[in-house]
Amino acid sequence: MDLLTWLVVGLVAGALASAVMGGSGFGLAGDIALGILGALVGSWGFRELGWKAPFAGLSGVITVALLGAIVLLIATRLLRSTLTAGRRR
Repeated sequence: MDLLTWLVVGLVAGALASAVMGGSGFGLAGDIALGILGALVGSWGFRELGWKAPFAGLSGVITVALLGAIVLLIATRLLRSTLTAGRRR
């Protein structure tokens, strides 16, 4: 994939993940970064589980990136709540 495709996939997946998780997004650069990291996490997870992308082409790539970005947001929220709870004690 070329750079423009990575940017588009990152933006779409990051913005969708933020919307699905009930957030307001992280801005243009933040959503792109979230989506690209989500693509890396999603592709690693799918490969480890022996799964294939649910769709062919760009829509499959965006779906995998979206799922990876959601996993990242969940992990970030769990980590943040754990660290915050530790400070309260």
